[in-house]
Amino acid sequence: MGNLSLRSTLTPAERGREFWRGVLLVGGFPPALPRWTLSPVAGVGEHEARIPDELMTALRRLANELAVPLSSVLLTAHAKVLGALSGEPKVCTGYTMELGPPLPLRMTLGPRSWREVLLDAARTEAELLAHRGFPVDDLRRELGLSEPSFETVFELGAGGGGEFPEHTVLRVAFVERDGLVLRLRYKRDVLDAERVARVAGYHCTALALIASDPDAEHARQTLLSAEELHFQLHGLAGRRRDLPDRRAHELFEERTRAHPDTIAAMHGDRQLTYGQLNARANQVARALLARGLSREGVVGVLTERNLDWMTAVLAIFKAGGAYLPIEPHFPADRIASTLFRAGCRFVLTEPGSTAVLDQALESLSGVQTLFIELGYEGGYPEGNLGIDVAPDQLAYIYFTSGSTGEPKGAMCEHAGMLNHVFAKIDDLKIGAGDVVAQTAPQCFDISLWQLVSALLVGGRTLLVEQEAILDAKRFIDKIVDARANVIQVVPSYLEVLVSFLEQHPRALPDLRCVSATGEALKKELVQRWFAAQPAIKLVNAYGLTETSDDTNHEVLDRVPDRERVPLGRPINNVSVYIVDEHLALVPLGAPGEIVFSGVCVGRGYVNDPERTQRAFMADPYREGRRLYRSGDYGRWLPDGKLEFLGRRDSQVKISGFRIEIGEIENTLLRAPGVREGAVVVTERPDGGKHLVAFYSGQQPLDANALRERLSASLPKYMVPTASHWRNRLPLTDNGKIDKKALTALAGELDVAEQSHERPSTATEHRLAAAWAEVLGVPKDQIGRRDHFFDLGGTSLSALRLAVRLNRTVSLKDLTDHPVLADLAMLVDDRSVQRLRAAPERSPSSRAATID
Repeated sequence: MGNLSLRSTLTPAERGREFWRGVLLVGGFPPALPRWTLSPVAGVGEHEARIPDELMTALRRLANELAVPLSSVLLTAHAKVLGALSGEPKVCTGYTMELGPPLPLRMTLGPRSWREVLLDAARTEAELLAHRGFPVDDLRRELGLSEPSFETVFELGAGGGGEFPEHTVLRVAFVERDGLVLRLRYKRDVLDAERVARVAGYHCTALALIASDPDAEHARQTLLSAEELHFQLHGLAGRRRDLPDRRAHELFEERTRAHPDTIAAMHGDRQLTYGQLNARANQVARALLARGLSREGVVGVLTERNLDWMTAVLAIFKAGGAYLPIEPHFPADRIASTLFRAGCRFVLTEPGSTAVLDQALESLSGVQTLFIELGYEGGYPEGNLGIDVAPDQLAYIYFTSGSTGEPKGAMCEHAGMLNHVFAKIDDLKIGAGDVVAQTAPQCFDISLWQLVSALLVGGRTLLVEQEAILDAKRFIDKIVDARANVIQVVPSYLEVLVSFLEQHPRALPDLRCVSATGEALKKELVQRWFAAQPAIKLVNAYGLTETSDDTNHEVLDRVPDRERVPLGRPINNVSVYIVDEHLALVPLGAPGEIVFSGVCVGRGYVNDPERTQRAFMADPYREGRRLYRSGDYGRWLPDGKLEFLGRRDSQVKISGFRIEIGEIENTLLRAPGVREGAVVVTERPDGGKHLVAFYSGQQPLDANALRERLSASLPKYMVPTASHWRNRLPLTDNGKIDKKALTALAGELDVAEQSHERPSTATEHRLAAAWAEVLGVPKDQIGRRDHFFDLGGTSLSALRLAVRLNRTVSLKDLTDHPVLADLAMLVDDRSVQRLRAAPERSPSSRAATID
């Protein structure tokens, strides 16, 4: 009663002020109209569409039944269109009558019936009209609001001829002229005529749906025409490509018959011909079969990235098994859970990689291990096995991070794998004699196409040693010396290579194409790449493990015009849809979830029906096809390419690895002494992403002990670089841990809690400046006793540091001497040794070369 009596004492001006403060201070909503034109031109265009008389009769009847003005019915349709185009449940439009200045009108759509939305629109419209005489612009200035609240204007009785303010993109007018006419006026540098005609059609369809069934839930009804549905389903799909009716290993066997003595693979100073590689793979396959491997039996491979690993993968395919990569440097607990979840009964390994495997197998029974080299020595025949492997047979399982704390194993079939490999062959122009570099870790799905694609066309696979990958100069030398034609790396590693090439320009004469994948490729990095290597194409590749790796390729020969680098078109035999929460296709250009259909879609998650059911389902648009919901959000561009907009869940990518924050948090919560736990992602000025953990408990835990606890169950790239104790974690109004507050706090605490002495020597100061640059932290916050990796350093930032210091220090140096003062002492000691070894050099050449 108190609030009601207070309102009753307010003057009309005070009530108007209160109303408009509430409207204005809600804040702006995202732009309602995605930009859509390939040929922007200055000026204003116009499009008209007549509303059928019979539809108008039905709408007027409905308005009378509900005792609302017809304008509220028209406004409801307009709001629905804006919601569909923006992908948002809340919209804001300008509202004007009889050429008056447009006023902001906000509406919430929500999962309601047309009738409910319409009644809400009538109430909102009435409130606005009751206060339309208030000087809203004066209040905006008083409140310091400069951003426009809307970019569309809804007009009534104005003849559709209102002014076009700078921020307005579209004016939608309903004009009486021998019936009702919908008139759209639009800026031609933002929208084209075809796009505006579709928007007019959306308005007409919305009005027809309202009249047809006011009690239907509007969110489950589409505004798209049959023509647009057909175009999205067929015109935007990847082109059809007939694949050979053979599996990848069978195509490799054909190449072996054609040229058995050609080099197939190289690693270090070792190499194998097609004939040697094929014979070894056949022997290992027979060794597996002799031990009881059945069709689709899961075989783990735990080796370093070498020729035995390559042999083992081909052997599993030949024997009809399913390949399960296991990273030899993962914790034993992680390896054990992977083997158990996959139902793995065989593991191929090598001497030197068994310690962690033996520890993992202590908790499992019935798992047989086999040294790969014993397969060569077992006297097995070298000829091809000829086992029938079907296109829909399971080819491999890759485990990715899972939000429940349990990794999930994505199962993909031979047809999907082969389709992706041929997409790489086609789009990256891989042919006979070409050299493809294999650089990715075994647990990263891109490692597979890097491993086998060249073998299918008579090319050569170059397995790059890990030591070379961890040194930019050695990596570039390796690529040049081996005459590699194609490489694929994550953008964060590409940045390291670009930085090196900027400091040490050199020609890469044989390199034809560099593919970037695993993380969003930023335009600034593309600009730097083409500035350094203008003749070498850059491919932005996008896809997911569940969809047989990459599904989209954007082949770039110059810097794109758009602010975001497009993902490109779908590859061969792949369909991509942009959908809403009900899997309905959204209007062209509107944001929505990216989902996949076609041969690329895998079977689901191994032995995990619950999570499989949530992400994999029948394609509602194409009978007999599987569909995968990615959780990624994107939109179509006017040229038929896909644009990535981000994710709306807790999944992130760091150094190309897909990470579920929930898995890290669940592991954190299992640590003794942790009551609450949360993990956030921070981004430094250098663009590097870092994981930061927050926890509460009775008292702070030892940071090293907590890190070791997490490292026992998580891969290194999933262990937070910093952890912070709080008595209690901040909560949102609804009682959930406030991740936004923690993210802001992580930035403030980035290095503030590092107790440090200031650098004292000249070398310490130069090193601190270099650390500050690569870590993206102020130099004055780096002390001489600070630890590089505790400050958020990663292997990639260590590589950047090596480039920044002109390779005065290496990754190994930094790993062995991560404390600033210790690293400075190492540099100074080396400088002294160089002086002693070369006393005849001039004094000017004796300074340490780290500046």
